[in-house]
Amino acid sequence: MWRPGFDYVERHPARLTGAHRALCLLSHVHRGTPERPGLVLGLDLGGQCVGVAYRVEAAAWDDTLAYLREREQTTKAYREVHRRVQLIKHPEREVMALVYVIDRAHHQYAGTLSREEQLHLVRQGHGRSGANRDYVLATVAELERLGIRDEELIWLAERL
Repeated sequence: MWRPGFDYVERHPARLTGAHRALCLLSHVHRGTPERPGLVLGLDLGGQCVGVAYRVEAAAWDDTLAYLREREQTTKAYREVHRRVQLIKHPEREVMALVYVIDRAHHQYAGTLSREEQLHLVRQGHGRSGANRDYVLATVAELERLGIRDEELIWLAERL
């Protein structure tokens, strides 16, 4: 959301129904290591999530998809699925979006941790993409910039 890593032609706030944003994946690569895992966001089942939908030029789709698969599927913890999302500023308009939903059967799934356990992992995590703390703070800042309040993430950010 705050660092897409690919070129896009449009960016819209969007709502996904049937999944919610959660710190539910132990990060052994980007924000932690196997010995000192971090914790990253995923889409977990149930509820809804307001985030960002990107439109990519058709000519760039194959390269974008390859990039996303390399970045998001490092440990195969997410299922790549297509879901309808509602564009917030155009509520009558729904579009198909590629989303990555956490696989609850994956050994890195961490969707049942307490807030305190989450805080511990975020504080200790540091991986290929940097400190886990920075990831959470950047996410909260981008959500706030978009007018989205995620109370769970704000609670963590205030304690980092």
